Amino acid sequence: MSGGVRRIPLVAGNWKMNTTVPEGVELARSVVALDRPPGVEVAVLPPFPHLWPVGAELRGSGVALGAQDCFWEDAGAYTGEVSPAALAGWCDIVLVGHSERRHLLGETDEQVGRKLHRALTHPLRVIVAVGETLMQRDDGTTLHVCSRQLDAALGGLDAAALERVVVAYEPVWAIGTGRTATPEQAQEVCGSIREHVAGLVSDEAAARLIIQYGGSVTADNAAALFAQPDIDGGLIGGASLKPEVFGVIVAAAAATANTAVES
Repeated sequence: MSGGVRRIPLVAGNWKMNTTVPEGVELARSVVALDRPPGVEVAVLPPFPHLWPVGAELRGSGVALGAQDCFWEDAGAYTGEVSPAALAGWCDIVLVGHSERRHLLGETDEQVGRKLHRALTHPLRVIVAVGETLMQRDDGTTLHVCSRQLDAALGGLDAAALERVVVAYEPVWAIGTGRTATPEQAQEVCGSIREHVAGLVSDEAAARLIIQYGGSVTADNAAALFAQPDIDGGLIGGASLKPEVFGVIVAAAAATANTAVES
């Protein structure tokens, strides 16, 4: 891969289906008040009803606003869905492919890919989550599963489009369970993701790609995870609801900001 690329880590708090609107506004206010060191990007992804008031709270703060999902069409008879066209212009980021949507709601790799490609037709940055179940890890198919998900999501993208994509590696068995991949396990998969993307797009584009880790990241394990050479911050679930813990995780990402080395 091309070397000397400075990647700015991204720590994104996925609030999932938590907080009322007033609670979300107060949580956003607490995130804005955190001592956020330079060298790291921070985002929060509240539930859809919160986006407008939370966005108002974040305005001018440097904290980005993200949505937790979008649909794969811009408009139409899709009751209950939210289009990327409706998010564009006041959201910075949208998340697609989270394992809870894949495994609880039955989203397919093909649907995730359609969402990502549609979102990229708008001025949005897209986080796409990939990861394996415990059975798949035990079967030794982790890298195959992640590669298949990446092919469906990123196939056909050029380097310019990839600049607006973040990949989040989230082992399904570690999400909300308190069980975390070891730094070595996380690095093995994130390194493989970068190599696979190099084959899909280019070495240079892959070297610049932000790859997050997600799955029971805490104040205690964040530094060790983020110190790995192919991990650039995290997609944070439960810990993002606790501002003091989230602040420690943000600081850990800033302290271990990665620089790609010459190959």
